[in-house]
This record gives sequence, structure tokens and C-alpha cells, in this order.
Amino acid sequence: MNEVFFVHSVSASVLDPRPSITTSALPKASLPKPSVNTHSDVPIDFHFNHEVGEFISKYLMRYNLNDIKLFNTRSSDEIIFNAASKTKVIVNFKRINDYRKVNRFFEDMNSLLQTDDLFISNIETHTKRKERILKNIPSPFKGLYYGIDFIFHRIIPKLNYLKKLYFKQTKGYGRVLTKAEAYGRLYSCGFEIIEDVLIDGQLHFVAKKRSAPCYDYKPTYGPLIKLKRVGKGGKMIHVFKIRTMHPYAEYLQEYLYNKNSLNPGGKIKDDFRISKLGRTFRKYWIDEIPMLLNFFRGELKLVGIRPLSEHYFGLYPETLQLKRAKFRPGIFPPFYADMPKTLDEIVASEEKYLDQYMKNPMLTDLKYFFMIFQNIVFKGKRSA
Repeated sequence: MNEVFFVHSVSASVLDPRPSITTSALPKASLPKPSVNTHSDVPIDFHFNHEVGEFISKYLMRYNLNDIKLFNTRSSDEIIFNAASKTKVIVNFKRINDYRKVNRFFEDMNSLLQTDDLFISNIETHTKRKERILKNIPSPFKGLYYGIDFIFHRIIPKLNYLKKLYFKQTKGYGRVLTKAEAYGRLYSCGFEIIEDVLIDGQLHFVAKKRSAPCYDYKPTYGPLIKLKRVGKGGKMIHVFKIRTMHPYAEYLQEYLYNKNSLNPGGKIKDDFRISKLGRTFRKYWIDEIPMLLNFFRGELKLVGIRPLSEHYFGLYPETLQLKRAKFRPGIFPPFYADMPKTLDEIVASEEKYLDQYMKNPMLTDLKYFFMIFQNIVFKGKRSA
């Protein structure tokens, strides 16, 4: 079998799908000349069509011939060896599901590019993969088949004592990735998604380098996670929760807020970071049970303002930010007493609570506790 990777510079016209321009009209030197390396375990998976060409070409046309490199490889070393120092756009047609070490690959792309340079590639998300593998499976067996597949491809690679055996068997091919994990890894490695499009079951994306890699959120795969939140005095604390989002999802909060804004209740609209099981946990507050650890450590109190991420905290008015910093956050916020629907209403709800709390702390928390209890138990209110 062969692995095809393009190592010659290419003009944007080569990928321009417009009928008025054809590759035969171009100088031969402008066309990509693939070199073929033979590897016994690497399949040819390069696939190109009109839609992909249209999507990519609108970005490539902004650059000069020598600024662009095209590849179809899972080896970042190949790209490092063949990419020139002045390369401004790296296009890799190999889906990132087949990268053995995804973060290392992204880190290498980051090191080759300057700020605002582009990295273009694609991914098969776990939802599209599920559709593909179950397409020809008889309905009575789909549940069993996917259950076995889920254990082998989603659980075993996350277990330290089985992970090495899994990658030895698969050689890193066909890694199952959610959109949230793939994009979160890109953001952690210093990239920013500027556009994506779904074509023939593959999610093609254009990412722009914005900074050096940064793993400040310390992403994990375990069921118990620690989230950085703003505590009393503006000090960052780690709040314990049960995982409801896919790994690396914490890197995408700003991206999703800018793209989707907020829905009623102050949560991000169409948040693809949340897993199906996670939605159930959130609905019944199961994910917040570990916050009792923060309560016993003295970082949270029972009733109080919601512990916020730095990004969400930055959406609040400066006056409320200063006022919030004087107090410990709580497990049960005034949100569940007032059930506000917009960010302005959430701000007003917290302002009202803090004003009352400053006058009579114990009585205010007691009153709010019973208001929250009544909403949850008797009125059936649920978390967003």
C-alpha cells in the first residue's frame, strides 16, 4: 500500500473549481507532483472533489505560489522536512483520525507557521463514523455491534494499562474523535477555527495560528474533572464536577460563545461539547455532587453566586465583578431561585442576592435555600 504526500508548492489556481480555469491551462511547474513512499501498513485515502476544492481554494487564492504546501500524510516529520521556512499555508488531506499523536502533530504545525498562517485539514467526527459503520448492519444487531465498537475504540484507548496495546494493534489509525475533542486539541495547540464545512461525511476545517500551544486547563479523560473558576478575592480555584463534556471541551468556550451566543438561561446555544449522558447529569444536577468536596475545603458555601469561568466572568459588568470578588461562590446559586432567562437577568439576580446578603447573610442564604428547594422539588425546575 502507499502513502501519498504532496511536497511541492502549488498555486491556488490548481484547486480553483471554477469552470473557466483548468489545470491543463496552467504551466506544468505549477501542478503538484506527488511523490510516493511505500509502506506496508498505510492505505491511500486521498479523496478530492469539487466541494472540497471550492472550500479550500477561496483561502489559497489569497497567497502566492511558494507560500502553500499540500500533503497527504500522517507524519508531521514529513511535513517538517519538506515545508520551507516561508510556508504560510499547510494543507493536509489526511484526516486527523489517523494521526498517532494528535497533539504532537498540531504542535509541529504550530512551530512551522507564523501568527495568522493557516493549517487546513479534516476529521471524521464520532457521529459521522457511527452513521458509517452502522449503515449496513441489520437493525437487530446495531446496538450490540456499536456497544462492542464503543468499548474497543472509546474506552480502551483511555485506560492507561490498555492504551499501549490498543495503539500497537491499530497503529493509530481510525482514532475516534468528537468534534469537541478535535477542535479543543487545536485550540490548546494555539490554533483558532475560522471556518468549517461538512462534505461527504468529513468535517473540513481551516484553522489560523494565533499563539503558541498552551495546556493551562490540563485536560483529562476521567469521569471526575477539575474546572478553573473564579473564587473569592478573584483567586482561581478548581471546582470538582462529574464530566458532562467531551475531553478538551474547556478550550472552546470563547469559540462557541462568539459563534452561537447564549440561549435562555445563560447557557451557550447548540453546545456540541456536551455528551448525551452529560445532558442527563446536568438536568438532575448529578454532575454537581462532587462540589461538596469544595464545600468541605472551604472554597464554596452552600448558597451563593455561581462559580464562573474566566471567560464568563468577563461578560459581567465590572461593578459586579468587584462585588462578587468579596464573597465565596456557592453550590446553589440565586439563579435557581429566580430562574432568569437572559444574561442581563442573571446579572440582576446576582446583584439582588448580593445586596441582600451584605445586609443579612444568614437570613438571605436561608431564604434563598428554601426558594431553590421549592423550585426544584415542587415546581420541577431543572438545570439547563
